[in-house]
Amino acid sequence: MEQLVLVWNSLPLLLKGTVVTLELTLSLLVLGLLVGIPLALGQIYAGRGLVLLISTYERFFRSIPALVLLFLFFFGSSFLGLSLSPFLSAALALGFRSSAYQSQIFRGAIQSIRQGQMTAARSIGMSKFQAIWHIILPQALRRSIPPWSNEYSSVVKDTSLAYAVGVIELVREGRYIIVRTFEPMLIYITIAVIYFVLTYAGNRSLGYLEERLEIPGFETRGRKE
Repeated sequence: MEQLVLVWNSLPLLLKGTVVTLELTLSLLVLGLLVGIPLALGQIYAGRGLVLLISTYERFFRSIPALVLLFLFFFGSSFLGLSLSPFLSAALALGFRSSAYQSQIFRGAIQSIRQGQMTAARSIGMSKFQAIWHIILPQALRRSIPPWSNEYSSVVKDTSLAYAVGVIELVREGRYIIVRTFEPMLIYITIAVIYFVLTYAGNRSLGYLEERLEIPGFETRGRKE
């Protein structure tokens, strides 16, 4: 009974940290999306030099551990004479990392669209940019939802590393509670449940969005007959 009371009393702080976790998650996904789509388009349609530059960018952010990237952005900003808050440092470091993974998702989705659609669009007078914007990209975004849901799950978990640079998110709030209560197992179990709910709810929402935006004749997930 005492443990249940402790969990109940800890919920306000944990939920406060959860809000920060959600804000950070949204920041990472949006930054990753805004950077990842141009990277994917560049990989497919740009010249050789730009493709090489994009590949180097992707390999850099995919090869370095997320925690090391956090430290590089947080301490590196002061080294360069910049003053970035812990939240902004984490958002940039993990957001650019997410963009390297999201670019792979969008590139695969774009390449899954038949080349004939680009040819047909050009044949009716569309420019290459118009064909990409009006024909290719809308389909690619819809087809990318299933793998993008996996990236969402990864990003939610990555936010737990932001405590290392001082972001007061869910894990950091949990550590504050543990210092006062000396109940690490109970608090970490509660934190784990919250992460599970965030991940499950997000994936269910994306699954619903996928069904609503599904392209006729292109079922991305198997359905029961």
